[in-house]
Amino acid sequence: MSVEIRELVLRATIINATGQSQSSASTSQSQEEIIAACTEQVLQILRRERER
Repeated sequence: MSVEIRELVLRATIINATGQSQSSASTSQSQEEIIAACTEQVLQILRRERER
């Protein structure tokens, strides 16, 4: 039996620790890059599913 997903909700919580200077900026940028890459992959999957 197949299951159809009609709505997909993604939530993410990113907590930046205070007291970190340069490494915090680098970590924040790295996290943003990861989130952007994941979002792009999810959108590509959804586009492929719509084409079917």
